[in-house]
Amino acid sequence: MPYRIAGIDVHKKKLAVVVADVEVEEEYQFERRWYGSNPEQMQMLAEWLSAQQVEETVMESTAQYWKPVWGALERYWQPARQNREGAGRMSGTLHLAQALSNRGRRGRKKDFRDAERLVKRLVSQELVLSFVPDGEQRLWRTLTRTKYQRTRDKVRLHNQLEALLEEAHIKLSSLVSDLLGVSARRMLHALAEGETDPAALAALADQHLRATSAELRDALGACTELNPVYRRLVRLALDDLQLIEQQISQLDQEMASLLRQHQDAVQRLAEVPGLGVDSAQQIIAEVGAKARPSLPPRIWSHGSEHARETKRAQASTATNARPRATVRCAAFSIKLPMLPSKTKAASSRSSIAVSCRVSATTKRSGPLRIASVT
Repeated sequence: MPYRIAGIDVHKKKLAVVVADVEVEEEYQFERRWYGSNPEQMQMLAEWLSAQQVEETVMESTAQYWKPVWGALERYWQPARQNREGAGRMSGTLHLAQALSNRGRRGRKKDFRDAERLVKRLVSQELVLSFVPDGEQRLWRTLTRTKYQRTRDKVRLHNQLEALLEEAHIKLSSLVSDLLGVSARRMLHALAEGETDPAALAALADQHLRATSAELRDALGACTELNPVYRRLVRLALDDLQLIEQQISQLDQEMASLLRQHQDAVQRLAEVPGLGVDSAQQIIAEVGAKARPSLPPRIWSHGSEHARETKRAQASTATNARPRATVRCAAFSIKLPMLPSKTKAASSRSSIAVSCRVSATTKRSGPLRIASVT
């Protein structure tokens, strides 16, 4: 009974698709097709794969371009294969292979050849496959990772603001523990609005601040002659920080809405020492809300001839090929003192030059050895 597998080499604008029956003992016969990456073309690809009775599909994780292809096949092709009568355990399975595990020999890149290599290496279990969750969990990941990037942007702006104040001789960060705290923000907003009196700025600090009023006036003394450009830059930094904080708050609300059905799992994780609600949401977004055992490793009954050929090729390559770490040769010269000699020619020279050619090898081949001495 034929068992067909499809391999897709993903590009930004086009897809190189091959399909082959892997139940044969002889060399695989691939059928090749080009498809575009727009939604209409990907729907046509799903219909063609269904017509070809493809059981599994493997693609390479090329940047972010694999995501729309995965989503289209997950929507149009996968349900048709899984819900049909007589579907097997692996019917409708999508595989995402890491690009490094599908690397070929050096030379000109061939798109269809890369797609064929994906199929062959999937059969021989030579690919490193990535875990891709369902669409709902992928949406959780998008939200948490977007929030993580916004948090990084906030830290970056915080550092830029501190550097700007140091350049303007405003030593506020040396007296307050948090430059974005309530007291510091009040003083920075007044500074950006054009306040030039250090005493007025120091009076905006909270009474529980450890720094004294005299210390604050001394740290803010440069505001009397501050260039207006610095004030405008401080205003821009504060506006950017406010926008990022609003975006983070919106992302928190979106995440809480999506995880409302899994609130119990979030609360249980948040009670773990060292974790909080944010950490719990990130963990659930990455690993899922329920712990599920992974599938056992597949045992291929087909493609045995290709697997044997692959093992023989790897064995011959390991035996005959030069190790990558081998250094071909290195030449150097040393000078040795000349021993006393009775000949006039030898006594006129104080040293001789010895030229050695050394070949460096790996630990497998042995220690460093001298190939020739002249």
